[in-house]
Amino acid sequence: MCNKTFNKKGILRVHDRLHSGEHPYRCDVFKKTFISSSCLKVHQRVHTRECPYHCDVCNKAFTAASSLKDHQRVHTGERPYHCDVCSKTFSKRSYLKVHQRVHTGERPYFCDVCSKKFRNKNDLKRHFRSCRNQRPLSHDICKFIMIHVH
Repeated sequence: MCNKTFNKKGILRVHDRLHSGEHPYRCDVFKKTFISSSCLKVHQRVHTRECPYHCDVCNKAFTAASSLKDHQRVHTGERPYHCDVCSKTFSKRSYLKVHQRVHTGERPYFCDVCSKKFRNKNDLKRHFRSCRNQRPLSHDICKFIMIHVH
């Protein structure tokens, strides 16, 4: 576990699910599961097309307040996430996480066809399209596409 502390037990309980892998909330449409009812509610907006958060600058709409906050950095130029190794800055924490793999050598995504490893999902998707074209398509590859790429 980590050393994070929380003022409310409910928030700690949800955070603990990040470590335990527990996802007790389920989407009836996609059967995708979530760690909290609020995460499920945000996801369900994919189905309802509800976008209650709007950018004051360009009026782009978002399903989650956090997505709007990330987007607003396009306009402000804010890059609050810093790499401890090379000091490169990023507008999103997820961009920093992927970047850090340059330093760690981590390649968590791999092709089930040829076993080549990648730092991010998009590189795997791009590779998989070309790798798939070089080999006969089987049901195992179709399952890979459905489970690992989408």
